[in-house]
Amino acid sequence: MEQRLCLTCGAPLKGRSDKRYCDDACRNAYNNKLNSIPNNFVRRVNGILKKNRRILEELLGEERMLKIPREKLLSKGLNFDFFTSQLANAKGQIYFFVYEYGYLPLDQDVFLLVRQKL
Repeated sequence: MEQRLCLTCGAPLKGRSDKRYCDDACRNAYNNKLNSIPNNFVRRVNGILKKNRRILEELLGEERMLKIPREKLLSKGLNFDFFTSQLANAKGQIYFFVYEYGYLPLDQDVFLLVRQKL
């Protein structure tokens, strides 16, 4: 009969025939390693989206709409490459949304910030 080894540390396994780890620590270490690469990517993207949402929320305040210079958005750290959805209005203009907060490029230097009704 072939000796089964722990997938994490390589220690010989005793007990059930379907056992894959010698203990809970090895099982946790194996699964954490397996999930760390995809989770890091998702965690990084979610962090950027949260920061973008916080910036838009802070700038918009209680207003429903607000015109703001591009420089103000850049100085706060808004990353224009990350958003959750796009919405085209009747004129064909494209709004970029980060959850319920959005922005519309009006020209090169001015943006319209909006809050979507939930």
